[in-house]
Amino acid sequence: MSAVRVCTLSELVQDEAIRVEADGVPVAIVLDSNGDVHAIGDTCTHGEVSLSEGFVEDDTLECWAHGSAFSLTTGKPLNLPAYEPVPVFAVEIDGDDVLIDPNVKKEV
Repeated sequence: MSAVRVCTLSELVQDEAIRVEADGVPVAIVLDSNGDVHAIGDTCTHGEVSLSEGFVEDDTLECWAHGSAFSLTTGKPLNLPAYEPVPVFAVEIDGDDVLIDPNVKKEV
């Protein structure tokens, strides 16, 4: 399987997350304050809620329900109550299109 288009750069707002689905896989897409685009699993490993409804700060996405923050680059939780990481996906930019392959996890 190859990368699929999930959104456009123009749909992204800096330091906010949006929820997309790539072949049925829920993914949070984030444009960070440095202008980098990240794609991580959208389901919190603690509370099974959507991370894209949370808060972006620097290189983390914080779950709105219980406050666990996940690294946008590694997917690892940086505080409790979550202790399991979320998947991180490689992002490709093609013009204005943001593409990911939901079947291939990014090597971290």
